[in-house]
Amino acid sequence: MLRLHFYAGVFVAPFILIAAVTGALYAMSPTLESITDRGLLHTDSTGPVKPLSEQVAAGTMAEPNLSLVAVAPAQNAGDTTRIIFGDPTLGASERRAVFIDPVTAKPLGDSVVYGSSGALPTRTWIDTLHKDLHLGDFGRYYSEIAASWLWLIALAGLVLWFRRVRARREKRSAGWLLRPDRSRPRARTLNWHAVVGVWILPVLLLLSATGMTWSKYAGENVTKLRQELSWTTPAVTAKLPGSTGPAKPAGGEHDGHGTSAPSAAPAANKAALVDTVYAVARANGLEGPLEISVPAKDGTAFVAKELRRPGVLTLDSIAVNGSTGVVTDTLRYSDWPLAAKLTNWGIQFHMGMMFGLLNQLLLLAIMIGLLTVVVRGYLMWWRRRPTKEAGMVALGRAPRRGALRQTPITVLVPFLAVAAVVGWFAPMIGIPLLGFLLLDVLSGLVSRRRATA
Repeated sequence: MLRLHFYAGVFVAPFILIAAVTGALYAMSPTLESITDRGLLHTDSTGPVKPLSEQVAAGTMAEPNLSLVAVAPAQNAGDTTRIIFGDPTLGASERRAVFIDPVTAKPLGDSVVYGSSGALPTRTWIDTLHKDLHLGDFGRYYSEIAASWLWLIALAGLVLWFRRVRARREKRSAGWLLRPDRSRPRARTLNWHAVVGVWILPVLLLLSATGMTWSKYAGENVTKLRQELSWTTPAVTAKLPGSTGPAKPAGGEHDGHGTSAPSAAPAANKAALVDTVYAVARANGLEGPLEISVPAKDGTAFVAKELRRPGVLTLDSIAVNGSTGVVTDTLRYSDWPLAAKLTNWGIQFHMGMMFGLLNQLLLLAIMIGLLTVVVRGYLMWWRRRPTKEAGMVALGRAPRRGALRQTPITVLVPFLAVAAVVGWFAPMIGIPLLGFLLLDVLSGLVSRRRATA
C-alpha cells in the first residue's frame, strides 16, 4: 500500500492537481453563470405573465429559420423563458435558445445552450476545461486518470494512516484519525496531509465514482454494467396510443436533444398547444423547472420533464397528447430504480447543483483541501531526498521494496486477481499500474547493480 501510494502520488498527483484546480472553478460555475449571463437569465419586469404560447410565438419570430424543439417556461418571478431550437450548425448536445421576458413577451437575446442542465457558454467553457482542458478526446485521458486513481490513492492513504495511528500505543483511539498530532512538530506535514485527507475522503470517493461514469473507457464499462443490471434511467414514451411506428423515449439522463425538430406540422400549430401541455403538467404535480419537448411528427406526444436545477432533487416527467390534453404516460421520480436515483444525485452533487450555493461552496472547500493534500505530499517527497550525489540533486527515495515477495500466497493471489479485474474495468488504472510495476522492477535492477559495483 505504501509503495503504491508513493508511485501514484508522484506520477498521478499532477493530474489530480489539475482536476482539483479546474474542479474548484467548475464547482462555482453555476453561480458564475448567473452573474455573467444575468441579462439573459433574469428580467426586472413585473406584472402578469403572458400566455406561454405568446412567448413561444415571440421566440419563433426571432429565429424563423430554425425548428422549434422545446420550451422551458420561467419558473420564478424574474426568470426568463427559454424557447429552444435545433440548429444544424451546432455540435452534439448543443441547441440555440431565445430568452423571452415572460411579462412583456419580448426577446432579450439568444445563446447556445448545452446539455440537460441547459448550460450557457460560460459554464460550458468551464465544464470543458475540467473535462478535457479543451484538448478534445486526447484531453479526456487526464480527467479519467485523475478520477480513476483518486479513490485508490485516498483509500490507500487511509489504510496507511490508520495503521500508523494504531501503532502508537499511547494514542490507540481512532479519534486521532481526525485530528493532527501537535506534539510532534517534525511530523507536522505528514499529520496534516493525512488528517485533511481523512476529512475530505467521503466526498472524494463520490467525486471519483461520478467522474468515472463520465469518462471514456471506464464510463463505457459502467454503462454496460448498468444495462446488464437494469440500473439505467427510465424514461416515458412519447408514442401516442394508436399511432404507427416507433417513438423515441424521452426524459432520460443523457445530454441529447430528446426530440428532433418538427417539420411536418407548422411550428405555429405546435406552439399553440404548449399552453395546454404546460397546464396539464402543473396539474399533475410537476412543480419544478420544466422543459416541454415539442414533437417532430404526428403520432408523438409532448413530453414535459423536470430539469436539473440547483436545489431540485426530483425529476418527474409525463407525456401529453397536445390535441386533447390527455396524459399518455407518466414517470414519477419515486418509481426510478434506486441505482438510477443514486446516479442522478451523484451527478447533481458533482455538478454543484444538488443543494445550490451550499453545494458549490462545499465542493470549493473540498478542492482547496485536496490541493493542500497534494502539495504536502510532494513536500514530504522532496524532504526525503538524499544530499547531492555526483553533482546532481537526487529525488526523494521510494519506500522499501520486497513487500510483495513477503506477502503470503493466500493474500497475494486474491490481491492480484482484484487488481487485474479493476485494471481491466478501468484501463486508466490498469495501464499506469503496469507502468509503475515496470518502473519498480527497473529501479530494483539499478539498485542491485550499484550495490554490486
